[in-house]
Amino acid sequence: MSELYNILVETPPTPVLLLALDQGEWDCERSLKEMAALCEANHMNAVGEVVQKRSTPETGTVLGSGKLEEARAAIEALGAECAVFDGELTGSQIRNISAALGVEVIDRTMLILEIFRSRAVTNEGKLQTELALLRYRLPRLQGMGESMSRQGGGGGGGGGARRGAGETKLELDRRHVHARIDALAEKLAEMEKRRSESRKARAKTEMPVVSLVGYTNVGKSSLMNALCGPSVAEADMLFATLDPTSRKLVLPSGMAVLLVDTVGFVSRLPHNLVEAFKSTLEEAAWSDVIVRVADAADPLREEQLDVTDEVLDTLDCADIPRLTVYNKCDKSGAISFDPDILLTSAKTGYGLPQLLEKLDHLLSDRVRTIRVLLPYDKLGLAAPMRERGSVQTEEYRPEGLYLEGIVKREDLHHYEGYLV
Repeated sequence: MSELYNILVETPPTPVLLLALDQGEWDCERSLKEMAALCEANHMNAVGEVVQKRSTPETGTVLGSGKLEEARAAIEALGAECAVFDGELTGSQIRNISAALGVEVIDRTMLILEIFRSRAVTNEGKLQTELALLRYRLPRLQGMGESMSRQGGGGGGGGGARRGAGETKLELDRRHVHARIDALAEKLAEMEKRRSESRKARAKTEMPVVSLVGYTNVGKSSLMNALCGPSVAEADMLFATLDPTSRKLVLPSGMAVLLVDTVGFVSRLPHNLVEAFKSTLEEAAWSDVIVRVADAADPLREEQLDVTDEVLDTLDCADIPRLTVYNKCDKSGAISFDPDILLTSAKTGYGLPQLLEKLDHLLSDRVRTIRVLLPYDKLGLAAPMRERGSVQTEEYRPEGLYLEGIVKREDLHHYEGYLV
């Protein structure tokens, strides 16, 4: 990603115009700010916006002819090279709006998919992104029929002949896309089987799993680095993390847990994207504790948490304990009056000890503090305490090895008869 980042830094961002239809269903101004941030994450620069307020979209073009003329004038005046629509468009709508504006048009879902495509690091992440992209494009191929006929046509048979060639190309493309979707789904199913086996192996170690979940760009990766030591890439942009990262974290009690950084959510996350990345988001469903992270300085942080809960609710996470954290509390405007919400700053370290203590409390039923005296012919029994718990005191005495420390409850049977 660093090589790609360097290339992007050296290349000026593409100027784009934002388009939106405000039907009163959500905060349009807020949504456009998020769109601008999404564009920035895709190396685009939102140079202007055109919004139309109306209760129903215009058939074929969503926006009315007057607004499209306004948008075309803005594109020419601002030098925009592309238009980004804040919502989902059909293939024919994309074609019609592009023809009216004279530039390429993409919609919100296409923008998010493109960010995911360019950021995916692991092989599975790349395959998941391609699958989501193909599934999104498949029903929109028909809308591109005329452009396909121009490419596939030729000959002297007039418009009908060209249209026929276009239809042939369309069917070929459909067959190709269907075949590729089937192949990707099969590969991902195999990967899911291997990941399931990996989870079972992890479960055998009985290491508790704590997942960091939340809106994109709230500082989950920074929080993980602050708790575990730096190694996860951080960036002040949306979707800096796409593939889950796991790190070992030792709590104050000495208990070791697996801390997982997951892909960030975004409002109105496309359903097919949730489905495609379900295996990534599923890490949360296998957690012992879910830490919901929000931006403490964002006035709409509660809405961020609602988005997080909406996605989690689709993953059968209802019975998993959830801990709420307002990160970035060092920024101006950060405040919380709720005693159940932890304020943290990955940047300054504020609140991190309290977060660790809270995790210890939530997972306390998994461990016990014990004192044992092991005969010298039983020193191998010290391994579970050393490897899966923590040793706080260790003394070699004439009668054996004295240990004080923390062990997991399922390891207690090793020490029956040796407790002191």
